Amino acid sequence: MNKNKYRKGISANILLLGVVSFLNDLSSEMIIPILPMFITALGGAGLIVGLIGGLQDSISSILKVLSGYWSDRIGRRKILVSSGYLTSATFKLLLSFSRIWLHILIFTSFERVGKGLRTAPRDAIIADSMPEARGKGFGIHRALDTAGAIAGSVVVLLLLYFLWFDLDQIAFYKLIILIAAIVAFFSLVPLYFVKEGKRDPQEISLQISLKKLPAPLKLFITVATVFALANFTYMFFILKALDAFAHIGEKESIALVILLYVLFNSFYAVLAIPFGTLSDRIGKWKVLTFGYFLFSLTCLGFAFSDSLAAFLVLFPLYGVVYAMVEGNQRAFVSDLSTEDLRATALGTFHTLIGIIALPASLIAGFLWSITPSHCLTFFFGSSVSIISVILFVVLRNYFKDFQS
Repeated sequence: MNKNKYRKGISANILLLGVVSFLNDLSSEMIIPILPMFITALGGAGLIVGLIGGLQDSISSILKVLSGYWSDRIGRRKILVSSGYLTSATFKLLLSFSRIWLHILIFTSFERVGKGLRTAPRDAIIADSMPEARGKGFGIHRALDTAGAIAGSVVVLLLLYFLWFDLDQIAFYKLIILIAAIVAFFSLVPLYFVKEGKRDPQEISLQISLKKLPAPLKLFITVATVFALANFTYMFFILKALDAFAHIGEKESIALVILLYVLFNSFYAVLAIPFGTLSDRIGKWKVLTFGYFLFSLTCLGFAFSDSLAAFLVLFPLYGVVYAMVEGNQRAFVSDLSTEDLRATALGTFHTLIGIIALPASLIAGFLWSITPSHCLTFFFGSSVSIISVILFVVLRNYFKDFQS
């Protein structure tokens, strides 16, 4: 059997970047489910969790726009991709030596700088590598990226089982992050073999503006920004479950929370493509409206729940929300924009969503500490999300040309 049969029509760059993303996401997802626990173990309260989570989201979103502009401007992509992955790996390593929550704030922020630097130019290399089959190229890359994300959470569960014995809680978190950093450095190896085609530097200007955008697109970006205010950092969902399980023991509660995070990630990964396909058939605004509404219901569920049975439903629902919203928001921005303004539209969208991520998580963090049940954080998310649903319904006629 010809082993190249399965590689027919697939660029080597796609496979190499897919392996890079698999390893890097495996590394990142080893850290993500334990990060909020690490912050609180080092003395970070609700507002600090919100600050760290908000900065992570803001930094990576805003830098995606800037790095895409820089890569086009200088005519080189691989140097930004390599710098981004190296930056992330380096600060993951430093994160494992954190002794106070301020160290986590600094190191995770710079780690997100790495993500922001690499994402846009990496996607551009993928697009350039398979110009006649970009959907296939991005699909293969996304599949490997997702597989790494799920594998990372599973690896944490295994390490929890085998390495917990004589370690205290903080030492365990540091060891997990150290192992994750080593994996991140290994992800740089296949990147060396990625080939970049020659490109001439572009005389372009960075445009972040609502002025030139079509009216329906401005309205959608407004709705999406309102939803972004509701969509605070995932860390509070993790901490809510951890608090609910505190009575069953330290190791057991951490294991359950990580398992729930695996459920969230799995539902998100498995359903992202089906919901993307569904949105093409029935209209993206319909899928997004229901996604925003489901987030509101999910937040309400977290506000009132403290049992394993409830969280076994709520975390998968949280994953369904991400599957419905994340990709479809970007796709809807593309649908509503003209070809000559698409880059400006996406840049404006990512910038505004990135800016609003910080106050969203700071508000959630402030509300977190007001009541022992932490319900106000989730009431806030539910209420603001409902506002975005109402706006979508009221403005639906502006999107009538894009409903199916």
